[in-house]
Amino acid sequence: MKINKNIIKELNDYLDEFNLTEIEYTEKDLKVKVSKSRISKNIEDFVPPNEEKTIKNEVSVDNSKKITSPIIGTAYLAPEPGGKKFIEIGQKIKKGDTVMIVEAMKTMNHVPSPLDGVVKEITVEDGQPVEFGQTIATIN
Repeated sequence: MKINKNIIKELNDYLDEFNLTEIEYTEKDLKVKVSKSRISKNIEDFVPPNEEKTIKNEVSVDNSKKITSPIIGTAYLAPEPGGKKFIEIGQKIKKGDTVMIVEAMKTMNHVPSPLDGVVKEITVEDGQPVEFGQTIATIN
């Protein structure tokens, strides 16, 4: 079987054009799936060297820690629809407590808290798609 590289290139171009992470093409007995990992970067992570001092003077000190999604998937704040949420703003949590579930490929992945703290912010909504490395909650 000879692979048509033009199909793969075209699918790859669609990933960039439509900001997708995965696309699949099927024709008769041929099935091609192209995917890319997209890591979102915070603007805080990139500070040009000549602007570093200016930004440090303008930003207040924030001791909060970000909890990020370990995989691409769908975030769920409770173990079942209408159930009690894993975390609430202002709630004290311990290292290892489940913060939420990220479902990927019909597998429910529990996201544990990396440390003890108090939930400051929940940055995703129930059923919202999340990317790898995306901040899902903030704790102090």
